[in-house]
Amino acid sequence: MEELLEILEEMHPDVDFRTCDTLIDSNILDSFDIIALISEIKMEFGVTIPPDEIIPENFNSAKAMYELIERLSD
Repeated sequence: MEELLEILEEMHPDVDFRTCDTLIDSNILDSFDIIALISEIKMEFGVTIPPDEIIPENFNSAKAMYELIERLSD
């Protein structure tokens, strides 16, 4: 989880990713951020996120993103 938080904090240092659960709903992360995140996740965790998993629910919080990474890692 710490690695993911570091990636997110590099993108938006002003956001508290530990508590925010409306990253998409509040327009904190945009489509370019999601594309960058998918690439970073692949490099850092070796996980490829399929198109059908690129939905707001999976990217609204760091916790949701990490759960997605764990699920796809299995």
